[in-house]
Amino acid sequence: MTRARFTQVSLDSTPYYHCICRCVRRAFLCGQDHYSGRDYEHRRQWVVERLATLVECFAVDLCAYAVMSNHYHIVVRIDRGAAMSWPDEMVAEKWMRCFKGPDLVRHWLDGTSSPEEAAMAHDIIAVWRERLFDLGWFMKCLNEFLARKANIEDDCKGRFWESRYKCQALLDQRALLTCMAYVDLNPVRARQAATPEESEYTSVKQRIGELRKEKVERAECVILPRLAPMLADTSVKDVGWETACGTRLMDYLDLVDGTGRVVQAGKRGVVSAHAAGILDRLGIDADAWMRHMKPGWARHPVALGAVSRLADYARTTGRRWVVGWKTVSLLYQA
Repeated sequence: MTRARFTQVSLDSTPYYHCICRCVRRAFLCGQDHYSGRDYEHRRQWVVERLATLVECFAVDLCAYAVMSNHYHIVVRIDRGAAMSWPDEMVAEKWMRCFKGPDLVRHWLDGTSSPEEAAMAHDIIAVWRERLFDLGWFMKCLNEFLARKANIEDDCKGRFWESRYKCQALLDQRALLTCMAYVDLNPVRARQAATPEESEYTSVKQRIGELRKEKVERAECVILPRLAPMLADTSVKDVGWETACGTRLMDYLDLVDGTGRVVQAGKRGVVSAHAAGILDRLGIDADAWMRHMKPGWARHPVALGAVSRLADYARTTGRRWVVGWKTVSLLYQA
């Protein structure tokens, strides 16, 4: 039975989630439609620019993203603590970047409201604060914006997205690393790019560009979303996973690059020794990692993490069991 998305999000279990959304009938979100001859490539920038706006408004950090021809992936971290610490004025300003907001709140911000109106404004802002760390509202603001814009361009009405977004809880550092690499390698797996640095509209290309301090040269002004930081200091020994996947940036890039060379069509071999060393250090089975990254793996379990974390997540979300136990036991070493 289908479950509401809010029952899949448990911030007590994890703040990290992998979300996927696909166009209806697998129509083209972006890229070249070979049947109609129309070019939708410019829509990729719509997704990226909207993400850039939303991560500045919501208490949501963007860890990874990939914009494909008929779907997109994002990996996010929900920062409830940040949202609860914002003053009311900041919450109101952030919310009204996405929505108009009532005049009642505008008058309160201007200092022209009565005490009764101010109390009502605080009640409204309290609701907004809850929504600013709500994954459902974040996805609504992303998908509704894109659907309306695409329908206006296509001069049509009706559903643009195939279904509600798919959501996968990432319960530990290893699950987060696995999912981020899976997302960043999507163009390579789909044979749309030969290497990660050639993968357009992905977080790995953006990270590489920022590392090289390159400016992306396109005709239009390019707006890129702010990404959750990764560790840069190779001397750090005790690594937490509050930064994106808790892994050093160069280690992550080595791992993605090494994996990408293997998963390309027609390529045979194993992940490089350096990348295998990273997997071994994190307790991830290299063979299971490669099976997970290769094309054809379509089933996304509702949660990914160590078996013990899956059991806790099942209890927290009111489940008796979680699909994917076997996959997890093969992928993650005890």
